[in-house]
Amino acid sequence: MPAGVEALDLPAWNGASGLSWGPRHRNAMAHLDSEVKEECLREDLKFYFMNPCEKYRARHQIPWKLGLQILKIAMVTTQLVRFGLSNQLVVAFKEENTVAFKHLFLKGYSGTDEDDYSCSVYTQEDAYESIFFALSQYHQLKNISLGTLGYGENEDNRIGLKVCKQHYKKGTMFPSNETLNIDSDIEIDCVHLDLSTYPQEWKNSSFFRLEFYRLLQVEISFHLKGIDLQTIHSRELPDCYVFHNTITFDNKAHSGKIKIYFGSDAKIEECKDLNISGSIQKNTQYVLAFDAFVIVICLASLILCTRSIVLALRLRKRFLNFFLEKYKRHVCNADQWEFINGWYILVIISDLMTIIGSILKMEIKAKNLTNYDLCSILLGTSTLFVWVGVIRYLGYFQAYNVLILTMQASLPKVLRFCACAGMIYLGYTFCGWIVLGPYHDKFEDLNTVAECLFSLVNGDDMFATFAQIQQKSILVWLFSRLYLYSFISLFIYMILSLFIALITDSYDTIKKYQQNGFPETDLQEFLKECGSKEKYQKEASPFLSCICCLRRKGSDDHLVLMN
Repeated sequence: MPAGVEALDLPAWNGASGLSWGPRHRNAMAHLDSEVKEECLREDLKFYFMNPCEKYRARHQIPWKLGLQILKIAMVTTQLVRFGLSNQLVVAFKEENTVAFKHLFLKGYSGTDEDDYSCSVYTQEDAYESIFFALSQYHQLKNISLGTLGYGENEDNRIGLKVCKQHYKKGTMFPSNETLNIDSDIEIDCVHLDLSTYPQEWKNSSFFRLEFYRLLQVEISFHLKGIDLQTIHSRELPDCYVFHNTITFDNKAHSGKIKIYFGSDAKIEECKDLNISGSIQKNTQYVLAFDAFVIVICLASLILCTRSIVLALRLRKRFLNFFLEKYKRHVCNADQWEFINGWYILVIISDLMTIIGSILKMEIKAKNLTNYDLCSILLGTSTLFVWVGVIRYLGYFQAYNVLILTMQASLPKVLRFCACAGMIYLGYTFCGWIVLGPYHDKFEDLNTVAECLFSLVNGDDMFATFAQIQQKSILVWLFSRLYLYSFISLFIYMILSLFIALITDSYDTIKKYQQNGFPETDLQEFLKECGSKEKYQKEASPFLSCICCLRRKGSDDHLVLMN
């Protein structure tokens, strides 16, 4: 071959497989294939991090999830409002019946509870009269009650009253001689009083001869049934209730004051025979159809969001393999988490709760179930998540995006700060409970102390907290001043100010990043290596162009950080 002439890499004939290209050509083809794969990956990544309007411009992909979320917000909120109005009737019926029971069965009830108990008595005569007044009122309930009430069966499947008394086993007491001889073992005696006997006969029973120095408490329990007819005015089927009522005469303190507690536990049961004419049945069918449509919408949203997460995980796997193959190193954790869209996870949780809650609501509407509380929790929490999810779409606009990025940046620091401040808060809680508990109503138990201190941090009820401390002990009074002044000064002037400073610092950092550019990660550098996403964009239809005209300003960095 002449000098200076380079040998050509021509294909050679192979009898078995036909033409066979040379090594340089194969390397060139492999390099070209690698570049094609890289460009395809870059295109898929850029498309993934676009918002719904940009995706429509790029590939005319209709934003089904966006439209479905908007429809779901309207339907779930409407469903919740209707259920809330229905639940209001349930709560009102229970509360009004409890007030009516107190007026019916508690002698001398003023209409307002004295404290955590309803009323109290101070003489033996008043105690006996209060007990027999409740027994007499129960016996003639149908003649005096204004409600739709009837007698119910107790745990023993018997209609009547169950009266139990607790007292020390035996003993004698002479306060004047400071002498006490008592057996601390507690005995419980019970008797069942049915409607066949009259209250006058109950008074003569030896069971009601009480030795008050040994008596701990007397408990009267009975069941009543009622039907809530006010739901008919709202075109709903009525509910049947069973009220488990308990009247407790508490003498455990032996202080000369017997506290009387009234408790009413209402349970909704399925009515055995409902025969109601009118348009209520049709209204029930319409509501059930609406709830079924909500389930279908949430199911479609659940499928679409789950599909998006699966596709994102596949795309992340492609990117991780490509990055390891080309650059011989792993992608940082921050870039890996960019593929996990937390909003989709929130939507999935919300959809699952809405579906379960809607099924329970349909069963309640059909009077097959009566668990209002669980249904309320599921529907209320799901609606909360649905409205929180709206922040995702507001984040497509730069002004709102600042708020979201500030919350994301400050959350780890705020949680660490709260963990440290919480230790100080718990210390003050335990200290206030043990020292000030006997002298201040707001420090009687741990839960009340925590609520009181939280109110003080927010500047609420300060003067009342200072003023209500009892001045029975000068030492405790001086300690209370030192305790309250130090807590208020420490938490309001120092801890609360530092808490606000952490959030302000994160906000300033985000504003600087928006002005000077965000720190670039491996993922962002890879997306900016070749071209921009404008080459994918095509002319959109006039309708969707009008909808998408309010696109968020900013570079691709904002798109990546937003996800």
